[in-house]
Formats: sequence, C-alpha cells, structure tokens
Amino acid sequence: MASPTLLTPTSKPKPLLPVTAKATPASPPPHQQPLARRQFLSLAALAATTATATLSLAGLRPAFAASDEEYVKETAEVINKVRSTINMDKNDPNIAAAVAELRETSNSWVAKYRREKALLGRASFRDMYSALNAISGHYISFGPTAPIPAKRKARILEEMDTAEKALSRGR
Repeated sequence: MASPTLLTPTSKPKPLLPVTAKATPASPPPHQQPLARRQFLSLAALAATTATATLSLAGLRPAFAASDEEYVKETAEVINKVRSTINMDKNDPNIAAAVAELRETSNSWVAKYRREKALLGRASFRDMYSALNAISGHYISFGPTAPIPAKRKARILEEMDTAEKALSRGR
C-alpha cells in the first residue's frame, strides 16, 4: 500500500498558465519551402549514385562474390583452416585463439556467400555450410577449448573432403 505522503501534495499546486495560440504565417518563405516528394526522390537517387561512384573509384567493392575463382579460393582457405583447427591438440595453448579466428573466418564466409543464388545449389556450398554450422554449434555450446567428439569430427572432415572434391569438379 502506498504511503499517505505520496498521495497528498506537500505544497500548494500552482495554476497552469493559459495556452495562447501564436499566429503562424500562411506559408513559409520561398527559401524554406518543403521539398516535394519528386524532388526528394531525385535528390536521394543522385546521392546514392554519387556514393556508389565514389566507392568504386576508391577501389572499395560491396561484399558480393566477385567470381567463381574467388569462391573456390576462399572456400579452399576455409577448408584448410577448419582442418588445421580441428586437428589441433586439446592441450595446445593457442587453441582458443585458433577457434576464435576460425569462427570469424567461417562467419564472414557464410555472410558473403549465403545470399548468392548461384551458389546455393552447389554441392561444395551445401557441404561447407553444413560443416561450418556443426563446428560453430559445437564451439558455441561447449566453449572454444572443448574437443570435438570423434563422430562429429569424422563427419565434419568427411564433409570437408566432399566439399573439396566438389570444388575441384566445379560444383
């Protein structure tokens, strides 16, 4: 129950000041006219075009898969990193750093290639995605220093092998 001191005012309430309407001009001066929708959209399109042109001149590209060679190269790098990290000794003092680097690499690989419609049907992408999902799920659940169980490790390495074979065949 609330205290009686909170319910009763301690001082005399002051009367509210009357609200008076201020006269506003019928329309703003010409230099302050609001932009029409068409003008706003044309300015927005110009700004977007200018920003894209500036980024391309600066050599910065959006995070899209540029080519098939880039996909093959980056996927092979991720496969090698997965194999080296999974096969590390559980007593190795660098395992936590290696797992953190692997998770960062796999997250960037997935973020880059998951939205590429041309890659979604590839066997190499499917196997890589499945293996990276299993690795990430293990380390999220059990921590970066927990060894991967033998069955899961065998399945991950098998998926890496099939992904590598599919990459070599252009799939």
